[in-house]
Amino acid sequence: MSSFLPSRYLPETPDPYGLDPHPPFRPAGPVGVLVVNLGTPDEPTAPAIRRYLSEFLSDPRVIEIPQWVWQIILQGIILRVRPRKLVPRYQGIWLDGGSPLTVYSQVQADAVQQRLRQQGVDVHVELAMRYGNPSIPQAINRLREKGCERILTVPLYPQYAASTTATAVDAVCQYAGRLRNQPEMRFVKRYPALPAYIDAMAAKVRQLWDEQGKPERLLLSFHGLPQRTINQGDPYHRDCMDTAAALRARLGTDGDLVHVSFQSRFGAEKWLEPYTEPTLQAWAKQGIRRVDVMCPGFLADCLETLEEIQIECRDAFIEAGGEAFRYIPCLNDDPTWADGLTELVKTHLQGWY
Repeated sequence: MSSFLPSRYLPETPDPYGLDPHPPFRPAGPVGVLVVNLGTPDEPTAPAIRRYLSEFLSDPRVIEIPQWVWQIILQGIILRVRPRKLVPRYQGIWLDGGSPLTVYSQVQADAVQQRLRQQGVDVHVELAMRYGNPSIPQAINRLREKGCERILTVPLYPQYAASTTATAVDAVCQYAGRLRNQPEMRFVKRYPALPAYIDAMAAKVRQLWDEQGKPERLLLSFHGLPQRTINQGDPYHRDCMDTAAALRARLGTDGDLVHVSFQSRFGAEKWLEPYTEPTLQAWAKQGIRRVDVMCPGFLADCLETLEEIQIECRDAFIEAGGEAFRYIPCLNDDPTWADGLTELVKTHLQGWY
């Protein structure tokens, strides 16, 4: 008859495995936030650049051709020549604390942690790079060592693309897939028209125009992708257009000055058009003399903005007949954006604190 009695009426028997029948309460612990950006060489040297490019360009999400063909080209040609050519370009943008991408991404991660803790949120924020250092496994391990059983991944890509956001999610999940005790995970997918993001960019534009006058055109240069990827369903182009539309609306009557182009074309196939440098050259030949350029797809300045846009595209515009070229820096350490990124994180942490 005793086997039918509720357990509360039965005498306790020793657990054969030695487990505590009344384990202590386990608090939820702090929340972890993993802020992810693309990556950068550890230093502006050929060996460091080679290591970075090898990892970056070996990602099948980035180069979507058969890997056995691509690796012959990458290892046999590109990595033998490209790193040495990039050394002076990286040296020209390097900061005391490292690459601009690392420095400003860290500033943004630190700002989120500071703001959330001031608001009473028990949080640890770690920066990770999809390629290079600090790596995603390293950053996740640091969060877990601090007791974070819940981790939100926040890619620093406002516009979603398989070659950026998706590959960051892949890397997080692949590492978690090797863990016995996995953390609970969430991911931010996109935020191309987030009001604070648009407001921060509009404020930078307005400040420049109020102090130094308006240009004839404002070019929003997004990183390019092969047109093939859009045809296959990648929503990146739509996200870029959403950002441009939101910024036009935010600028009001000056929104008519806004145009869109795509930079960093690689290889022979067709990429998203119009291309940035040819667009600027064509404008100069048409009589456009004053242009401003900003890169909304980058939240921290890097080689593609500081060297390709600020130097190469400027030179191309001036040589074609342009007179005034102004590059508007990325959001970097902008406090308005730090507030907006913090609110984005809080939105996705709902229920966790």
